Amino acid sequence: MRQLIGYAMSAIIIAAVAFAFSPRNPTPLAITRINADRVQVNALLANGSQLVAVGERGTILTSTDSGLSWQTSQVAAEREATLTGVIALSPEVLVAVGHDGWILRSSDRGQSWQEVHYDAQLGEPLLGVWSGDGKQVVAYGSYGKYLESSDAGEHWTAREMPGEGAHFNGLDGGPDGRQMLVGEQGLVLRSSNGGHDWQSLTPFYNGSLFGVVRLSASRWLAYGMRGHVFISTDFGDSWSQVDVGSSQPIYGHAVLPQHAGLVLVGAGSRLIRLDANGALVDSAQRAGLGTLTSAVVLNARRLLVAGERGVFQGADGGLAAVAQ
Repeated sequence: MRQLIGYAMSAIIIAAVAFAFSPRNPTPLAITRINADRVQVNALLANGSQLVAVGERGTILTSTDSGLSWQTSQVAAEREATLTGVIALSPEVLVAVGHDGWILRSSDRGQSWQEVHYDAQLGEPLLGVWSGDGKQVVAYGSYGKYLESSDAGEHWTAREMPGEGAHFNGLDGGPDGRQMLVGEQGLVLRSSNGGHDWQSLTPFYNGSLFGVVRLSASRWLAYGMRGHVFISTDFGDSWSQVDVGSSQPIYGHAVLPQHAGLVLVGAGSRLIRLDANGALVDSAQRAGLGTLTSAVVLNARRLLVAGERGVFQGADGGLAAVAQ
């Protein structure tokens, strides 16, 4: 009897092994849905009716229902490097950047991504990406890293920049060719000809600046460490500080439609609203959101924010971080 049982068990094991290694055509996996409040998000993008979020371990999420549900995108190269920035060059073409000089490009609205640049040996993070016309693109980051593309992000070349190797943290510009790049130790670079030439401005702050916003051709706003916000009304020739009532770092912003100003976000779940001239309108903390890194405007009047605790939704399915 024991011998028969032994034969039977052996037959079961052999059958299981044969099944495991036999050729077969599995059913394609469905699009993976993910809880977006469990992933660290470093950058948000509103691309028409679509939202795109990028963050830790190479995560790229997309949403078509104002952030109520999210799906993961397919990335051809699974590097698991942190992604830090994303932009839309057109409704179809997107570019994301991150650590180890990683640059990804999508031509199908972020459903799938192809690697176009990677440099693990150098290991320098890219911290942002910007384009003014959808064709000329720049990616910038640590130790003065600055890459340029003239073909909508398909090919990239490195460029030497002023700044003595300081980290580049934020860039903005406009159609008139005026651009501004900010970074650590109060670094501010200015260009009047679309980034062909750059001028170092006299430092007005000795701490890191994390972002810069063009409010008009002459009016620019910079923000960074310890809640410092500065405004210039002469394209960076002079700067004055804006008191926002906070000493917590500010990491991101969203420009409000119809010239209604902007919202800054940062550590301690802090949201700061400024008017179109850069004057303080309101400052508040939202409980439980942690450090906020980015924000986008939804439906022309609602604000969605994200950060170390992901993108937030209320228990009723609504957005947990909304400003009217």
